[in-house]
Amino acid sequence: MSTTDLNAWLGKSQTVVDRMDPGHAACIAATLGEPTPQVGQVVPHLWHWAFFLETVPIAQTGLDGHPARGSFLPPADNRNRMWAGGRVTFNDGLRVGVEAQKTSTVLAIKEKQGRTGSLLFVTVKHDIVQAGKLVISEEQDIVYREPSPPKLQGTEPAPAAQWKESVDPSPVLLFRYSAVTFNSHRIHYDHPYVTQTEGYPGLVIHGPLIATLMCRAFVKAHPASQVRHLAYRGLRPLIAPTPFSVAGSIAAPGEAKLWAEQDGTLAHQAELRFES
Repeated sequence: MSTTDLNAWLGKSQTVVDRMDPGHAACIAATLGEPTPQVGQVVPHLWHWAFFLETVPIAQTGLDGHPARGSFLPPADNRNRMWAGGRVTFNDGLRVGVEAQKTSTVLAIKEKQGRTGSLLFVTVKHDIVQAGKLVISEEQDIVYREPSPPKLQGTEPAPAAQWKESVDPSPVLLFRYSAVTFNSHRIHYDHPYVTQTEGYPGLVIHGPLIATLMCRAFVKAHPASQVRHLAYRGLRPLIAPTPFSVAGSIAAPGEAKLWAEQDGTLAHQAELRFES
């Protein structure tokens, strides 16, 4: 399908309401090994990805487990979907037990030629409002690539870190994160599918989970700082169950570089702005 055909999806919008259920917040906390935020308390950064869930029936999912394309997101038949990156602005904290609304809009659709074939990039803007205030504003970049062998080896060495945490991406962690985000993409839990159909050597670790862990590591190292903006991108997938590290360093006053590394090379990168 041509880019012209896809223009009908530009500007398409939908709104989801979430009551920020305390029980679901407890499930996210148990998955990530964090204290459970109580009613009225702010959830940690990027936990909003586990709320405002798209709960489509199984009959409306595609072969890859994602919702069938061509409804809110444009069709991209016979292509594999990946979360390429995004940008998040934190204006305030999102609180448990207080109703919030997320409005999503298709902002851009671009076709590009990559080294492994045609790539379709879709940028979606999300605005989350709670108690009449814009709490989080975000742009997500989703890429649909033609079936091809995935890039698995890193080429860029990881820089010296000022803080670093090791992560053990067990199948149980991946399953639970899929569960709390209602993400049925089969690359994260279905070993026969991910290896035989999409060509990965094992289960793929969620990009949003990696970004969440990178941000958490910064907050742990700088508990007095206020995170204001995060721009993140994936360079290559990380495959379970091989351990990886989330790390970072201060680049300038109010600016930090974050990354995920494995075997000494970069897999994901992020730039974070904060206030002390």
